[in-house]
Amino acid sequence: MEDRAASVPLFPLGLVLLPHEVVPLHIFEDRYKLMIGNCLEHESEFGIVWLSDDGLREIGCSARVSQVLDRMDDGRMNILARGERPFRLVRRIEDLPYPAGEVEFLDDDEEEPDPELLAEAHDRYADLVEQVTDERPGGQELAGLGAYGMAATIELSPAPKQALLEERSESARLRVVAELFELAQQRIEQAERTSELARSNGKVRL
Repeated sequence: MEDRAASVPLFPLGLVLLPHEVVPLHIFEDRYKLMIGNCLEHESEFGIVWLSDDGLREIGCSARVSQVLDRMDDGRMNILARGERPFRLVRRIEDLPYPAGEVEFLDDDEEEPDPELLAEAHDRYADLVEQVTDERPGGQELAGLGAYGMAATIELSPAPKQALLEERSESARLRVVAELFELAQQRIEQAERTSELARSNGKVRL
């Protein structure tokens, strides 16, 4: 099911925002100071879309200001924005003082993810978190995390995040994040081995 909205302010950025993810933003251009000011006044959403090397992507994520960290006298702001809903940009709206567009908010194709895929993604996520922090998330903490929630806590490059955002199946997203978490863990292990070799003058300790 898709829900068409008449107009959403747009913020093209060199990043991808996921639902549930919180990102800091520095608002300094006049048009975006006006846009965020209006969103704060009306408690409304704005859209973040990835401005990649190939141009503006069609699929983005709506966001709300969750916290204003700083507000300067000249209108500049430091804010925290929280991801809300994926959308498809239908057309640009050119008659506003800031970027905007007509969008369709996107629902998933399925309601319940595959339990085995969810368990596998949770395991790989827990393995990665434990490797980085020495603390393993508990079952209760993991139970509330889907693919977006897990990915939002891991630093990922824009391309895989965009792929997650464009996928309309939670099961498919779980497959993607499980692979990403395993790859990240392998890279950390490789970096640790390289560091150990450097400390031992290139000799492997047995």
